[in-house]
Amino acid sequence: MECVAATTREARAYSSAMKMKPVNSPSAPAPAGGYSQAVEVDGVKRLLFVSGQIPQSVAGDVPADFPSQARLAWRNVLAQLDAAGMAVANLVKVTVFLSSREFALANREIRQETLGSHSPALTVIIAGIFDEQWLLEIEAVAAD
Repeated sequence: MECVAATTREARAYSSAMKMKPVNSPSAPAPAGGYSQAVEVDGVKRLLFVSGQIPQSVAGDVPADFPSQARLAWRNVLAQLDAAGMAVANLVKVTVFLSSREFALANREIRQETLGSHSPALTVIIAGIFDEQWLLEIEAVAAD
């Protein structure tokens, strides 16, 4: 436990030096739905690349409905951030892979519920997902 606490203290020290600034050019379409067109990061000590997190629990369970899957995939992303001594505020870039366009609105609502006012750069891709029971997958990049 002491190792984790020290890592968290170090992450907070790094965070104070890092600055993230949204970049939204007036020469491009304005972002819609709680994200930034680009994010400038200065003073970075560490980068964390979070592999695609799936809507599966530690026990191997996969919920049937999209909202439950999305919340679970986000919990898995947050667990990786926490393990590295980071939090939502450290997210710089998020990529969400959706199995169908029909989930786009619910995806946006749950992302905003999870991230609050934090608005990292974002890409949403409609794609075939590795396991047919997964309705989404989320990967991320965080920095401090």
